[in-house]
Amino acid sequence: MTDTTMNKTDAPTRGLLPLPATAARALVLAGGIATTASAFLAWTWTAEFPGDLTITGYPGGLQWLTLVGGILVALTALGHYGVPGLRALGHNGNNAPAALAALGAFGTTWFTVIAIAAKLGGLANLEPGGWIAAVASLLPLLGAFALPQPGAGTHSAKDTFRSYLAKPDHLTRIALPSPWIQRLLITAATIVGLAVFTYGIDTEYGELFIGFLIVTVFAIWALHTAGLLDVFSRLTAKNRPFTLAMGFAAAIAFPFTQTDDHYANIGVNILIFGTVALGLNIVVGLAGLLDLGYVAFLGVGAYTAALVSGSEFSTFSGVQFPFWAAALTGAAASLVFGVLIGAPTLRLRGDYLAIVTLGFGEIFRIAVNNMDGDSGPDLTNGPNGIPSIPDLNLLGIDFSQSHEIAGFTLGRFANYYLLMVLIMAIVVLVYTRAADSRIGRSWVAIREDETAATAMGINGFRVKLVAFALGASLAGLAGTVSAHVTYSVVPNPYQFAGSTPPNSAFLLAAVVLGGMGTVAGPLLGAALLYLLPEKLVFLQDKSLLAFGLALVLLMRFRPEGIIANRRRQLEFHETGQLDVPEQRLPDEPATTKAGA
Repeated sequence: MTDTTMNKTDAPTRGLLPLPATAARALVLAGGIATTASAFLAWTWTAEFPGDLTITGYPGGLQWLTLVGGILVALTALGHYGVPGLRALGHNGNNAPAALAALGAFGTTWFTVIAIAAKLGGLANLEPGGWIAAVASLLPLLGAFALPQPGAGTHSAKDTFRSYLAKPDHLTRIALPSPWIQRLLITAATIVGLAVFTYGIDTEYGELFIGFLIVTVFAIWALHTAGLLDVFSRLTAKNRPFTLAMGFAAAIAFPFTQTDDHYANIGVNILIFGTVALGLNIVVGLAGLLDLGYVAFLGVGAYTAALVSGSEFSTFSGVQFPFWAAALTGAAASLVFGVLIGAPTLRLRGDYLAIVTLGFGEIFRIAVNNMDGDSGPDLTNGPNGIPSIPDLNLLGIDFSQSHEIAGFTLGRFANYYLLMVLIMAIVVLVYTRAADSRIGRSWVAIREDETAATAMGINGFRVKLVAFALGASLAGLAGTVSAHVTYSVVPNPYQFAGSTPPNSAFLLAAVVLGGMGTVAGPLLGAALLYLLPEKLVFLQDKSLLAFGLALVLLMRFRPEGIIANRRRQLEFHETGQLDVPEQRLPDEPATTKAGA
């Protein structure tokens, strides 16, 4: 780069703040280092704030997140200096990764400072280290917003924010490394992902979980704007079987990282929730059918398993099926209900179908609540449900007992977690095979334009009924495990909306939030929506408000979901916006929109 070019780049009008680019880069680097160092200072004088931030020389609690945020800021700053291995973080003047990393470090640090003041009764409870951390985390943020934007002309704050949503395309053209290096990178990413998930699920209090979310969201956002997530997507696409194998290996390894069976309980419930969400993804994401009563199919499977699994409170108390038979019975019962409900209703479309399915969900809850022998037949024990469901004994393994494997102790919930990993593998196999088949392409055609698909010879009713039945059977399969995990089945959870999952609103939100039409999207959405009520207990009745605001923001800026399906991404965004490339003929020159 010549001196003339550098002078043009250093023009103070190119950034949001009037600071030369060289000084801005230095400020980002110095601020990142200072933020990292501030995590080793004492931030408060009393250990009443969780995490014990009173120790000098060793981070504690939320200080670890500030430490990670400061390191990420320093790495993005080094990318602007062309350090090998980090150049992608500042390629061609792309300052979005630095700004987003700085926002993450700033957000978690200032959140901690404000939380200390709120919990302990004022800013007087801050030690000098807390003030130093607050100022240090502000420095890289100022430097990042003073960095120039690539291209000529002055950029407004709106243009700058839009650039943070975009990702560069220079990394999409580079040659990928050798296959062994690709698999090594996928393995490293899997290990990092497992470590991040384990840390998030192990957070002991709500403030730590919020700080974790702030750092994680902005770090992933920074990697997205640097284009590294797109490169990783190319790697996984070229090594799909290996990626799936590593994903399930990480899932199996999770209970071996836990010393408290409570976190394994969270894990097994996330997998149950995710399995049901993946089944709903067939109905909503692939076939485009809005089902607002889907949680009822989970209830059908759970009640069926409870009735035939040997509970003394079951109407068939003398009957005890082995697990494989109970699972098949629960899935078959849900499939039958799916066909019975879908056959007369799937000729409806849009809002009318949604209203009918919502009614079915409420009818199921009210029906099982009344089948107590007084208001109706004695089948489900009414509002008391069916308690005392015995634990599984599968292949000689008693799921109620702890087991020692390679020096690790696996408790009751860890046993069920590993069972759900196996069931999840089956569900993912069914989902991917169905989505890639002829019937899967018919679902997508029906979703895009049912009239056009019917005109091309697709039997819309039959295709939609298959989607409804398959999705219902997967939910019923998950319900059979849920009944044994919770020891009892009661009507209350199987409703349209509530403060905790599973319910139909949360299941639908998991699919939309994670990304419709993808495998990983609903699983990620289910994990987030289960962890939020679990970890944000201190918000009490405000947790739904926080969740609603987050969902509104996501729908505004990324309506295709966190993990986007390429087709839906093109539907939601105009050409040239976000990470959707401009679509034009090979010989057609690129054009600039008026007013852009």
